Amino acid sequence: MDIKHLHYFVTVCDQLSYSKAAQKLHISQPSLSNAIKNLEQEVGSPLLERNTRKMELTDAGKILYQKSLLLLSQMNMLKKEMEEVKLTGSGDLIIGIIESVKHWIPKVIRGYQGRFPSINIKLIEVLSGKAVKESLRKYHTHLLITNQFIDEDDIESFPLYDERLMLVLHKDHALAEKESVRLKDLANEPFIISTEGFQTREDILTAFSFEQVNPQIKFEIERFETALTLVRENLGVTIIPENYLSGSTDASLVRKTIDSPALERTVYLAYLKNRYLAPAMQAFLEEVRGKFPSRT
Repeated sequence: MDIKHLHYFVTVCDQLSYSKAAQKLHISQPSLSNAIKNLEQEVGSPLLERNTRKMELTDAGKILYQKSLLLLSQMNMLKKEMEEVKLTGSGDLIIGIIESVKHWIPKVIRGYQGRFPSINIKLIEVLSGKAVKESLRKYHTHLLITNQFIDEDDIESFPLYDERLMLVLHKDHALAEKESVRLKDLANEPFIISTEGFQTREDILTAFSFEQVNPQIKFEIERFETALTLVRENLGVTIIPENYLSGSTDASLVRKTIDSPALERTVYLAYLKNRYLAPAMQAFLEEVRGKFPSRT
């Protein structure tokens, strides 16, 4: 089977329209129709049926569509790997990161670029749980720095360091003057937390559960900066990673450590096991691991 024809077929299936698919593929509609007919002759079975209302896949079409998606994805990955085989002095390095690495990742990049000045580095925030694995498997990123423990056969994951999750509140808050704060003290406070799907949210709710406390969730956010903005207006309290606060000198905010073993997380470096990593990518991986030798 011709890979190009499979690509045409998948596009028709996605668009459920020959005219829209032809426009997307930048070919004429008759050429596209002929390509699908040739594919049907090769398969020996109709792949698409059109009734008066819409186009539908036949049983054979459904099977070919699913298998074609996998094959085209693998071909795309192979093409990318072949392009990266000789990536030693130029090209793109795409790294997925979490927010709290902002205090140390620039230092690693500075050292790395001294060795590979022509490599273009793209930093992409990959925060939610599902997106982390997907970004690696779909080749959207080369490496990932994440706070999620990934136990998958096709993904390698190394612990880099541990960090505490710290309570942050406004300086005028009633708890700001207390020497120590417990999770029970936050039971009736308007709480600011990450939205569903974020590992930090799960860690925090687990800590509350251990203490048999139900937090009063008032605000759900996706970025820690949004949480801090709300705290600056004394609209609630939040718990975020200590490294995100590194170097912060905001006088309106007070941070406190809460004595709870659950309010600690591990940050990992992850990459796809079977993916070819060019020398320039291997070098960055070693640069990161070398910064935290005690864990890696």
